[in-house]
Amino acid sequence: MNINSVLVVCVGNVCRSPLGERLLRQHLPGIEISSAGLGALVGKGADETASKVASARGVSLEGHVARQFDEDLAAGADLILVLEPGHRRDIVARSPHLAGRVLLFDQWTGGTGIADPYRRSQDFHEAVFDKMDKAASAWAKRLTNAR
Repeated sequence: MNINSVLVVCVGNVCRSPLGERLLRQHLPGIEISSAGLGALVGKGADETASKVASARGVSLEGHVARQFDEDLAAGADLILVLEPGHRRDIVARSPHLAGRVLLFDQWTGGTGIADPYRRSQDFHEAVFDKMDKAASAWAKRLTNAR
């Protein structure tokens, strides 16, 4: 299966999924990458601490606007990457036909999920960034080799 579009999903769509989106965009310029949240803070920009940490490491979250995950977004994605196992369960419970397209963002680097840094310390955000950067690189290798 050719992967032409990836949707990254977390809860609020203000920390992890926008970061995952931007990291994957850096690695995979030929693939459409977007993000959404299962309980999105619709209309909000990226979290201030997440933006600060990402910016210090060369990744801009500028211009991000949180949006709610829905069936239309899911239908347009060849691959849906979630940040926690519970997110996969929620999506598959709502839409069983998506089961084969929903995988963990850290599938190739641990596969246990990446904790939500929302309203946590800068150090916690930095640790999340490191995990997500490593996971995005692993996905990029696999998706590039599959093309």
